[in-house]
Amino acid sequence: MIQLYFLSILFNALAGYILFTGKDNDLDNSYFPIKTPTFYLILGILSIVTGVLKLLSPTLDGILILGDLVPSAVGVIAGLILIFGIYRQTDTSSVQADPTKGQLDRFGLNLLTFRKPIGIGLLAAALIHFLFPGALFL
Repeated sequence: MIQLYFLSILFNALAGYILFTGKDNDLDNSYFPIKTPTFYLILGILSIVTGVLKLLSPTLDGILILGDLVPSAVGVIAGLILIFGIYRQTDTSSVQADPTKGQLDRFGLNLLTFRKPIGIGLLAAALIHFLFPGALFL
């Protein structure tokens, strides 16, 4: 579906820009003009939904899963990073928490540590997905 193709490129590029240009410790200080946690939450949810829907309905008549695997996977990962970044900012009890607090907290902290390389990967996936729509893995 071509609408999901466009939304995947748009959300991956926006999330990649936000993750790449932000500071290491939080998501609120990026150079993006809309710095509200609500925008990040909406973008995170839309990235996850678009990634899942893109896996369910492939763009071209090729191999069903492989054609949209990379943009879908990085979209879901970007959505998780954005949502968990908001969770870490608003939850004051977890800011001072020890690293052994829980599995989800450790998983989110690992995602936040690699947010700049993931942001570069998101921007690259969005650009390659835009330029080469018929590629097997994109």
